[in-house]
Amino acid sequence: MKIKSQRDFWSGLLFIVVGAAFAWGATEYSFGSSAKPGPGYFPFGLGVLLSVLGALVLFGALTIEARDGDPVGPFAWRPLLVVVGSIVLFGALLPRLGLVVALPALIIVAALASDEFHWKDALISSVVLTLASWGIFVWGLKLSLPMWPTVALG
Repeated sequence: MKIKSQRDFWSGLLFIVVGAAFAWGATEYSFGSSAKPGPGYFPFGLGVLLSVLGALVLFGALTIEARDGDPVGPFAWRPLLVVVGSIVLFGALLPRLGLVVALPALIIVAALASDEFHWKDALISSVVLTLASWGIFVWGLKLSLPMWPTVALG
């Protein structure tokens, strides 16, 4: 069997592995029912869906001819490390500085990973996503997330 698109082959394989890992990990939680889903219901379904999508991409990589075999290029370490670092920064900032500071920091630092970074776009995204996160998580789902920086007196 000949791989006709290396990119699709490896991405499909990655989707299958990650989806199967999430589905398998979700079996440790109760599923509940369709009317009242438990904590394992949603991640299991998404894991299976991701694995099926990966299988379709992998099938395409083995059957559909791509120009020059669609080789995989060099691994982009810098963007990966910047995005992972922005997530770590968000986790460190959220308890102390709240969502209003931590989320824009996450968005701006993650946007720095792109070669097409523009301050205006990053700031607009920060405002829109912070308002949307407040609306969805704090107002809609009633999660108790710290919104503002906490001041330690004493």
